[in-house]
Amino acid sequence: MAANRPRIHFESVEELLGVPQMQDGTELVKIKDIFPFKDHPFKVLDDEKMDELVESIRTNGVLTPVLIRPRSEGGYEMVSGHRRLHAAEKAGLEKIPSIIKEMGDDEAVIAMVDSNVQREEILPSERAWSLKMKMEAVTKQGKRTDLVESSTSRTQCEKLSADEVGETMGLKARQVQKYIRLTELIPELLQMVDDKKLTISMAVDMSYFNEEVQGWMLDYIITNGKITLKQMAALKELENVANITKYTFTATLNGALPEGKGNGRVNLSERKLNKYFPPRMTARERERIIIELLEKWKAEKEQ
Repeated sequence: MAANRPRIHFESVEELLGVPQMQDGTELVKIKDIFPFKDHPFKVLDDEKMDELVESIRTNGVLTPVLIRPRSEGGYEMVSGHRRLHAAEKAGLEKIPSIIKEMGDDEAVIAMVDSNVQREEILPSERAWSLKMKMEAVTKQGKRTDLVESSTSRTQCEKLSADEVGETMGLKARQVQKYIRLTELIPELLQMVDDKKLTISMAVDMSYFNEEVQGWMLDYIITNGKITLKQMAALKELENVANITKYTFTATLNGALPEGKGNGRVNLSERKLNKYFPPRMTARERERIIIELLEKWKAEKEQ
């Protein structure tokens, strides 16, 4: 007669993660009870890939449960699965399979970032904001209370956090810090980075200027097409750069341009002039005003 041996219980992934068990580890939760993650940095777009996901859900259902956490004010907050949730709603579902887990704010941020940042396609702005959020969460979790509260110790903590965050994402600490600098850009310049109209290196340099100067940079790029590395270098060399005027800003950028080969002829395009003249003003009237202003400028210079 065979001996009765005790059955060995192997813990599931959900048990190891501390996720509450309900049959297969998931629970059907009403979509209307799930709210987006606060300041979620990843864009959910209604593009071709979303259409494919919607069709897949209509055919096969949601194969991978979303990860959510309870909210103190009721309902749940999405941690991982914003695209699946959006697609399920578009497919006409009222409920979605979910794993419910109690998570602190920092733990939830890290889980949210890690579940999204490994996607094949991720915009620089998405990577920048997600790295910033994870960096702040990791810094809070590993905050040293035995260090003296000084700029030096804060820098050390930030360096350690950047190393840790970068290691999990295949980035060096310096790359992490560069991406995080992009979050200091005004939205229009950050969009240019996403649209590949502005390099990350140039955008990082721009991020050290205040919002007003960044607005001038945006206007300059729209009017002239770009700002060169030489122009940016000239701008950074200015004394008291934090208090420069728009005139000094424009003069510095224009002064850094190479002198053109030609007879000194100046070409003012209609697009440039439209910024300063009413659209219905004739060319002759515009020319008269420009000459008058040049005469006034010449007289002031001679004085």
